[in-house]
Amino acid sequence: MADLATPGPDAVQFRFRDDEPVDHAAVTVDAFLDQSNASAVRIEPGDDARAILPHIEQLRLVEVNFPGFMDGRGYSSARILREAGYTGELRAVGDVLIDQLAIMRRCGFDSFQPDRALDEGDAQRAFTTWPEVYQAAADDRAPIWAKRHG
Repeated sequence: MADLATPGPDAVQFRFRDDEPVDHAAVTVDAFLDQSNASAVRIEPGDDARAILPHIEQLRLVEVNFPGFMDGRGYSSARILREAGYTGELRAVGDVLIDQLAIMRRCGFDSFQPDRALDEGDAQRAFTTWPEVYQAAADDRAPIWAKRHG
């Protein structure tokens, strides 16, 4: 179940986790690699998520910035991290839109911090409208073909 926090540009609006949220700011990938003792990192569109893979066990939060809805590099970062075994919080931040929520969840995002608060009802519909999926992804939902042949 999502934790519906107070919406706003500095607040997590949706969080699908039961653990305690990280209470400190994320550092840049470069800063993280220079110090490697942080537990929260922020990936920008030009960053390579693979650079932090050797350290994913110490990370509790990875924020992935979406500065514009046309920039989809954050989806790849999410998949890289989840497929490598990252189990910590993966937060989409920035220009997060209703139309992207379901796809972001499928890529492995489990919290959302949009620049502008999203309508709660619209967001809940976005998360639940398509109960069946057609391919495997970072989430645990079985594709419909696997259910038919399972």
